[in-house]
Amino acid sequence: MSCCDINEELNLPENKKKIVLAGNPNVGKSIFFNDLTGVYVSVSNYPGTTLDISKGEYKDNIVLDTPGVYGVSSFNDEEVVARDVIMSADVVINVVDAVHLERDLFLTQQLIDMQIPVIVALNMMDEADKNGLNINTEKLSEELGVPVIPTIAPKGEGLERLKDLINTAARGNECLKEKTNIKDDIEDIYQKTDNYPESVLIAEGDEEIAKKHNLEPYSNREEIYKTRRERVNELINVTVKRQEQPNSFKAKLGSWMLKPKTGIPILLGMMYLLYEFIGVFIAQTVVGITEETIFIETYEPFIRRMIGGLLSAESLLGQLLIGEFGLLTMVMTYTFGLLLPLVVGFYLFISLLEDSGYMPRIAALVDRLLNKVGLNGRAIIPMLLGFGCVTMATITTRMLGSKREKMIAVFLLGLAIPCSAQLGVIAGLIAPLGIQYFVFYVLTIFLVYVLSGTFLNRVLPGESSDLLIDLPPLRVPSLSNVMQKTYNKSKSFIVEAGPIFGIGAVLITLMERYGLLAAIEKAIAPLVEGWMKLPAETARVFIMGIVRRDFGAAGLTSMALSPEQTTVALITITLFVPCIAAMMIMVKERDIKEAIYIWFGSWITAIGVGGITAQILL
Repeated sequence: MSCCDINEELNLPENKKKIVLAGNPNVGKSIFFNDLTGVYVSVSNYPGTTLDISKGEYKDNIVLDTPGVYGVSSFNDEEVVARDVIMSADVVINVVDAVHLERDLFLTQQLIDMQIPVIVALNMMDEADKNGLNINTEKLSEELGVPVIPTIAPKGEGLERLKDLINTAARGNECLKEKTNIKDDIEDIYQKTDNYPESVLIAEGDEEIAKKHNLEPYSNREEIYKTRRERVNELINVTVKRQEQPNSFKAKLGSWMLKPKTGIPILLGMMYLLYEFIGVFIAQTVVGITEETIFIETYEPFIRRMIGGLLSAESLLGQLLIGEFGLLTMVMTYTFGLLLPLVVGFYLFISLLEDSGYMPRIAALVDRLLNKVGLNGRAIIPMLLGFGCVTMATITTRMLGSKREKMIAVFLLGLAIPCSAQLGVIAGLIAPLGIQYFVFYVLTIFLVYVLSGTFLNRVLPGESSDLLIDLPPLRVPSLSNVMQKTYNKSKSFIVEAGPIFGIGAVLITLMERYGLLAAIEKAIAPLVEGWMKLPAETARVFIMGIVRRDFGAAGLTSMALSPEQTTVALITITLFVPCIAAMMIMVKERDIKEAIYIWFGSWITAIGVGGITAQILL
């Protein structure tokens, strides 16, 4: 993608000043964004990418939040989006982690070199103090030539002063002006572009910005970056004094989380808490109330009576509205009775992990393992989310660094990660069979996951990206920030996924009404009986799993199956295609061609593995 007019692309009013938040990953930008905008936030999909941009209002200004980046360039989608938004800004609030000044000030200096009005929010000052860093903020402001406001965002300290001083944002002290050759190149480019920030990027070798102006990119990047790094080192030397600090318990705990011998037991403990919270409390207790009591027992009979009094339930419109897969029955129950509690619970848990600083450590811990299947440690987040809802997890694959990583992750999510609704039914069915069947089930699914990922890693073109991630200090999360993030992400998910699930339900209703589902059942019945050694009616169970993954698993409860047949059926239905909502999201996130590959790949794998396990067990 190339630099675009974000006013038009994001539907922004031309007459309002744009305040843009920029910073490295994990610097706490979301707290500043929430403080500036409150709850009046909307999310837009950025053109040409699968990344979202959060936007809101502060007084008469538009506030935009950018992805966390280490520099303004065109190396990946995150940097491209941040680049375009930053270059459109009237003011950039550059959020800087006071503990990692050597790293974060590189972006600050780049923004200043681009002559964009900047105000620096020097965040996490309490963590800097605990780490023995004494930062002279007045001297730093003088050296940079822009206001520097010390803040402790989780506690709200410094936020009001920052808002009061936003209008004092300034174009700071360039570090390139002493480099005559570079400065001459920038001035020469500026005469052709009439855009100073873009001129700096072209001098740095940004091909997309150069192409926009029909220019050849210059080759000054290495010299510019070296000059900028030397300037940052000078700033650190004159503004920061370090005091030796004894290792704190938090520092030791953070180190333990990264070592396999201690990190893996900690991770397993966290996953057990995740299972107890999501798989037991949310999926069983909360969903038992919202889905069963509120929607199935109360809402659905009411809506059927009301709509049934106006039109025949057997008519096409009646089936679409209040039928087995109706928009006002199953879709509402599934979206708000089942999905919403799971989504809120998962985003709450994940927000706690993110804001505590533990999530980046999980990513670093599992990075080497995920490298084997063509992913890096960042993929652990969608994988964990998949155990709550594959639809939600598929959306979060946007965070991965390359197209091939996203395709591998989406395929593995749809193939081998059972969602919490399905997992609860599977656990209930397999637990009474004995430990040997449980171990066989788990090992089979894990083996399929590893082999499938390894195969895709070898056959898909290109290479996966390396894990470049910051390890912030461990901290107690801000409850208000966690709740705000949970609300915003849950709302965004329901708004995005709900209509897509509705479209899927309409398709399933039409397939059921016109006999297509029955035809598919009849077509695969011989395969089910002959290859997988299961009763013919099991075919319907697999088809129902397309509608909702737990529907399929639950359908096995009424069938008279041997322990071996139950195990084969559970393995097959776990590996079978994801539910219709997840499939529709796959089409949206990837393209239709990739989605078809994933669907048929899942079917072939599920039926193939189901048959092989049947030959072993039966």
